[in-house]
Amino acid sequence: MEEQIFEQRTDLSGLSNAVLNIQAEIKKIIVGQDEMVKLLIAALLADGHVLIEGVPGVAKTMSAKLVARSVDARFSRIQFTPDLMPSDVIGTPVFNPRESSFDFKQGPIFSNIVLVDEINRAPAKTQSALLEVMEEKQVTVDGRTYNMPPPFMVIATQNPVEQEGTYRLPEAQLDRFLFKVVVPYPDENEELAILNKFHQLGNTLAETVINTVLSGTQIISLREQIKKQLIEEKLLAFIARLVHQTRNHKSIYLGASPRASLAIMNASKALAAMQGRDFVTPDDILHVAIPVLRHRIILAPDKEMEGVTEEEVIKQIINGLDVPR
Repeated sequence: MEEQIFEQRTDLSGLSNAVLNIQAEIKKIIVGQDEMVKLLIAALLADGHVLIEGVPGVAKTMSAKLVARSVDARFSRIQFTPDLMPSDVIGTPVFNPRESSFDFKQGPIFSNIVLVDEINRAPAKTQSALLEVMEEKQVTVDGRTYNMPPPFMVIATQNPVEQEGTYRLPEAQLDRFLFKVVVPYPDENEELAILNKFHQLGNTLAETVINTVLSGTQIISLREQIKKQLIEEKLLAFIARLVHQTRNHKSIYLGASPRASLAIMNASKALAAMQGRDFVTPDDILHVAIPVLRHRIILAPDKEMEGVTEEEVIKQIINGLDVPR
């Protein structure tokens, strides 16, 4: 039987090389956690934000810093604490005695890649400072609007275990994250590899061995390229049906919004491009469905008490649908 050859309509070699280069740089330090790294890169290309959840010490913050380090763009880190104020995030007007006027002093949110560490440590008042900027890439202070420098991306981390002194993220804020990535412990072999790698590094700082492989301008160009990825009508219908089922499932109290449908579409386009294809397949959609939906649904109280997880319910929904081929 003659092998079928697909003609590539869009040259994605530049994008594929960029992805491989970023992955190669991160693997200089990070052992395992391939799924987290893949989704971080996909979000960067799909113009989305990422929430990383995991116990302390599984390289959440380190991975975010290394992704930022591999990109030639401005990076800032905000450590969320209970006493942090919104002005500490977005900035504040400062009186200029020479001009007898107030000048706006930009906060750390004015950057290209922003790491918000332990986002659930700050109260709702401070978390709300991120709502406008994550959705509209702008902040409004004293009636004036200030735009973020493109490209703009927020990577947030949180600890799922230690709940003392933390505040639950509101649904409106969770919905603004493209992915919620849950980071597991490494297995025994990976842990041994981590020990060997950091033993060899010695006194060398991990970040210093990472090279810049992509510019901010290139990211903007790659994002435009990804938006033009081909996706068939039947796959769009499958995404709509999948998200719609979250609103009618007996185990779910609150289903996903239309923003989830757009997130699945954009993320699957990015994933397809990362694999060198200019078209989306059902497998791309299935790959991103759980990280896109797990933080956007609220389980029914009785299911939560039974120990049912969001991932289990999403898999039930997917298994009950006819996947287009």
